[in-house]
Amino acid sequence: MSKTVGNNTVRLEWRDIDWKKVERQVFRLQKRIYQAERRGDVKTVRGLQKLLVKSWSARVLAVRRVTQDNQGKKTAGVDGVKALSPKARMSLVGQLKLGSKAKPARRVWIPKPGRDEKRPLGIPTMYDRALQALVKMALEPQWEARFEPNSYGFRPGRSCHNAIGAIFLSLRFKSKWVLDADIAKCFDKIDHSKLLNKIDTFPAIRRQIRAWLKAGVIDSRQLIPTDEGTPQGGVISPLLANIALHGMEESIKDFMEELPGKGSRIKRRKAVSLIRYADDFVIIHENKDVIIKCRDHISEWLKGMGLELKEAKTHITHTLEGDKPGFDFLGFNIRQHKVGKYKTGSNTYGKPLGFKTIIKPSKKAINTHYQKLKQIVDSHISAPQEVLINHLNPVIRGWSNYYSTVVSKEVFSQMDNLLYQKLARWGRKIHPNKTGKWVARKYWQMIDNRNWAFATRSESNPMQLRTHAETPIIRHIKVKGEASPYDGNLKYWSTRMGKQPGVPTRVSKLLKRQKGKCAHCGLRFREEDVMEIDHVIPKSKGGKNTYKNLQLLHRHCHDVKTASDGSLGSHDNQVVEEPDDGKLSSPVLKTSRVGDCPA
Repeated sequence: MSKTVGNNTVRLEWRDIDWKKVERQVFRLQKRIYQAERRGDVKTVRGLQKLLVKSWSARVLAVRRVTQDNQGKKTAGVDGVKALSPKARMSLVGQLKLGSKAKPARRVWIPKPGRDEKRPLGIPTMYDRALQALVKMALEPQWEARFEPNSYGFRPGRSCHNAIGAIFLSLRFKSKWVLDADIAKCFDKIDHSKLLNKIDTFPAIRRQIRAWLKAGVIDSRQLIPTDEGTPQGGVISPLLANIALHGMEESIKDFMEELPGKGSRIKRRKAVSLIRYADDFVIIHENKDVIIKCRDHISEWLKGMGLELKEAKTHITHTLEGDKPGFDFLGFNIRQHKVGKYKTGSNTYGKPLGFKTIIKPSKKAINTHYQKLKQIVDSHISAPQEVLINHLNPVIRGWSNYYSTVVSKEVFSQMDNLLYQKLARWGRKIHPNKTGKWVARKYWQMIDNRNWAFATRSESNPMQLRTHAETPIIRHIKVKGEASPYDGNLKYWSTRMGKQPGVPTRVSKLLKRQKGKCAHCGLRFREEDVMEIDHVIPKSKGGKNTYKNLQLLHRHCHDVKTASDGSLGSHDNQVVEEPDDGKLSSPVLKTSRVGDCPA
């Protein structure tokens, strides 16, 4: 592909692109869009957005994200195009242009966790995915400047744990009533005309988004029109859904001002909290009658976007009183327990609260996790011990990390006891003619301070099953209310990345050592970046599995480094999770969007 520099035309290859310069140019524009929107300069916002979508740097970055960084790069749309070569990527960059047409999405059905029903996904073509990534680059900074402080789903720098932290802060000093609500088929029912009017952008982007919304889906070779909703699976769909739901929190606070009651309007606004994660949200207030009125109000507000509450998943409950106090949200159970005055903290006036707000994994989440562990053990009844450990460790690690920010120690110990019993039965099934003691001696041993470690018999390097209880409990620090990765405070955001729940220890240590920067390009890691662990001296050349020989790189930087250092093979299409035995044995580690809810 050719690029004009000054009066000269330079032919570029994919490997020749200066990604450091590209990312800086794009981020500089996005930061300016964010700042202009914050100060209400609409003309500047529009001008910068037009400049960004025409920018060569933005187009090449959009193509890289969907063809090289994205985990779905091998998933084809209706045209069958996938896994593009470097030459094809450069060709795609030259083709990207806003228009008024789009190809239908390919319908894919995936199972919902813990349910028999399936969720429909719409997979756009590679061209449309790249164009959606480009449009998202232009729209997201503008809307990040607008989004409400207690909106946490599908936003850069925000996660489930931030939503749970906001709920805790709302309940910390007072027991309250809670409306726990869910929007019925949110992605499938959004009114197109209302959404397009709400997007508030220049006509070219609006026409292109309308084309994507109206493109339809191909399911079993049949074209199904899409008259409503944003198809899940598109790059821009989560942003569109957040735009559609933007305004809920402000609407509830305005509604509170109109209600008769004690206190000033400001106090009445502060007395209610609406915390939303995607299409799940809670409304919190100390008065039940107010909660009921808020439910009716928000139900009417949703009708304006063609949406409605899902009655089966919408409940009103109290956090302390009643037969079943507390509620479940995002896999957590939030409940207050009565305690003596010497076993609790004080309110803002120094008086004992008489209760504690305890957040734990929900019973449903615990049962779902155990069933998954049970299924793994049952499906490996004839497999070697190391294979079973390899399959169990990532599941245990991921689940434990997700719940490592709340009161989970007791739950972790219970899960370890249940898993021990399950593994003991597994051992007896493999050796029906042996005693329980013989099985215990064969599969369990003492390693370091662990008396009963499920581990392989190896004197030098035994592979052992990790426990839930070994995961430390570390309280999560909630993100600042209106902070955004586009505000320019990259040091704040790169520092937070290493402390997010779910970030493996190795990644956290390397982030700290590298001060949040990629060791290859020197740029700070950002929320949407895919990070990989690399051996400074390749293993094929005698490199060791030690921290001194490890570095954290962007995936695309890792590709460049691997191609130039003489490493054997290529990891361009490979994703490897953290080693299951906890040893430093894998050169590649994918971490992206850390801290999100388990799928």
